[in-house]
Amino acid sequence: MKLHSYHIDQKYKTSVAYFSMEFAIHQGLKIYSGGLGFLAGSHLRSAYDLHQNTIGIGILWSFGYYDQGRKSDGSLNAEFIRKHYYFLEDLDITVKVKIHSEDVYIKAWLLPPDVFGTAPLILLSTDIEENNFLARTITHKLYDANEETRISQEIVLGIGGVKVLDALNHKVDMYHMNEGHALPMVYELYAQHKDIDEIRKKVIFTTHTPEDAGNEKHNIYLLHKFGFFNGLSIEEVRQITMINDDDFSLTVGALRAAKISNAVSRFHGEVSNRMWKDCTGKSEIIYITNAQNRRFWTDRGMLNAFDAHEDYELIARKKHLKRQLFDVVADQTGQMFDPEVLTIVWARRFAEYKRPGLLKQDFERFKKMISRVDYPVQIIWAGKPYPFDTNAINSFNELIHLSSQFKNIAVLIGYELELSRILKKGSDVWLNTPRVSREASGTSGMSASMNGSVHLSTDDGWHPEFAKDGVNSFTIPPVDSSLSIEQQDHEDNKNLLDIIEHKIIPLYYDEPKEWIKIVKNAMSDVIPAFDSGRMVHEYYVKMYDV
Repeated sequence: MKLHSYHIDQKYKTSVAYFSMEFAIHQGLKIYSGGLGFLAGSHLRSAYDLHQNTIGIGILWSFGYYDQGRKSDGSLNAEFIRKHYYFLEDLDITVKVKIHSEDVYIKAWLLPPDVFGTAPLILLSTDIEENNFLARTITHKLYDANEETRISQEIVLGIGGVKVLDALNHKVDMYHMNEGHALPMVYELYAQHKDIDEIRKKVIFTTHTPEDAGNEKHNIYLLHKFGFFNGLSIEEVRQITMINDDDFSLTVGALRAAKISNAVSRFHGEVSNRMWKDCTGKSEIIYITNAQNRRFWTDRGMLNAFDAHEDYELIARKKHLKRQLFDVVADQTGQMFDPEVLTIVWARRFAEYKRPGLLKQDFERFKKMISRVDYPVQIIWAGKPYPFDTNAINSFNELIHLSSQFKNIAVLIGYELELSRILKKGSDVWLNTPRVSREASGTSGMSASMNGSVHLSTDDGWHPEFAKDGVNSFTIPPVDSSLSIEQQDHEDNKNLLDIIEHKIIPLYYDEPKEWIKIVKNAMSDVIPAFDSGRMVHEYYVKMYDV
């Protein structure tokens, strides 16, 4: 079956199947949680732009990740609402996999390229009449909290994905795992070819995080019982993976099954090679820095004003975009923000290492800064804590409680693609505060910079490859990593507030011409180096075709 509606550019004729647990394609297709999905969405958009022979393989989550609502006191309410998508095409393909020794049926749908301007995306579901209730729930919720369900989801993505491609008679030269979730595909390929060395020639792996939570481990006997290894004996699994521990690391399994692997920024490449230096038999880990699709993320009015070299048009357009953002703020919170006022946004997945509350850690100093009337500041937080992570939800709700005490602080819900775009277009400063070495890439700052929002960040992820401090961004200086976490946070908080109070605020209000220079430098420097066209080209040159 022909899946591509566009003519394949012969530079990119190698056939690639790109497996990812989540894809952020469009606000109306809620099958993603955060950065991994945003990256995968940009990958498929740029594959479409460059006419690459790539297709995506993902899962059609019946209830998505979750919908952010509010309880009666304004705090976060995680809602699970069934989704229906009438723009998907039924491929009339059903395949069967074994999960916990039971037959589970998987149906496939296609997101055609011309619907949203992406490479073709095949989405898999077990939520069909052929399955019993338990099997149907496998593809209900992205990143289900139940370990056995998570394992089952990975079997559906990996083994089910390969079987659907085979049923479609779609030839695949390279199988690309975006994170280790799709690892069972290796064991389906092994069942077909019985030669792990031959399989390695066809498998690519991208690792996205140095965090333990992002490098999944499960008991090898539990994985075996559920069919993760596609019927292989434990002895065969240990032989081909070289994993002799009972804790089976998906990342280690993927590193050893791939021809070549990549980290997602230069710094992450260094961190990953340190992390896995003792992993014998692993593939080489290079780096290909993540990127975002300019066509999707950049406001055309900002781009036109930038190209016209008219500062007044750029300033006017930014204020217009701020008003659009502030309409959302008013609608959600009842607070009226001012487009003339410096606006700082922290918006991303709520995870402890990202430190959403770092800005307010020295609360007295923070309160003094946001209470000034001569140099006012507005602050917006947004993001999605994992719906079953009590600490992350408490952190989110603490900020909501704080915002109710100040007219110039807002916390927004519904942080998905559309709100993310509005925030990036309407902010003046995009704040990023991970502990250094813990953020693999952090691509939100790229799409913010494309829209003239100045990146203020610790020197982590993609930032060191982009940043010219005080020229196109601002960098929170590194602190001594031998200090305790509490001391590091204290130093980072002090340095962060110093930059805002002594550099950013004076520039914005007292030297507007210098400020707009930084805005324009950010916009010019982020393209083309951090447009995903560069990224998907590098995948072909450095990984698929080597």
